[in-house]
Amino acid sequence: MRSSPQTSIQDPDQFSEKSTDPDQLEIIQREVIALFVNGVRVLGLPKSIGEIYGLLFISPDPLALDVIVIKLEISKGSVSQGLRFLRNLGAVKLVYVSGDRRDHFTAEAELKKLANGFIRGELNPNLESATLRLDELKAMAKNHNSPNSDFFQERIKRIGNWRRRGGMLLKIVNKFLGKTTRL
Repeated sequence: MRSSPQTSIQDPDQFSEKSTDPDQLEIIQREVIALFVNGVRVLGLPKSIGEIYGLLFISPDPLALDVIVIKLEISKGSVSQGLRFLRNLGAVKLVYVSGDRRDHFTAEAELKKLANGFIRGELNPNLESATLRLDELKAMAKNHNSPNSDFFQERIKRIGNWRRRGGMLLKIVNKFLGKTTRL
């Protein structure tokens, strides 16, 4: 897919129009994909992740890898890697389609599951790594002899506070998402 992520809807009446080409995306599908592309860019993820998730999210039927490649006009390798990444996060799932031997995928539409997958798969490993590194830095600063030792220790302590608050914020977000999905 080659539409600009800043695309806006030009003609809402086109929503009801369907293309005669089954590989052609409808305008609303392109717009939803652009929305997810913008979202993943904020998270620092590749554009293709947003394109794949957006397409699966707005597709009424599960899609096979080769269909995703054709519809988005991106490489098979990018789609394969993107699907693997999204599956690891729990953002897409493999579904069985009777009479078709290919793997088919559909998007997970529950916000709590998406957020939990991202927190578990991306943020927690980085926080754990930061915690280990922070412990090393605390020990290093404690044993460091220089006129700046007190300053270094204060700054490392501040990083520890940021890390602790970040962990608390993730717990609050997770709790909030759990409550909002039950309404």
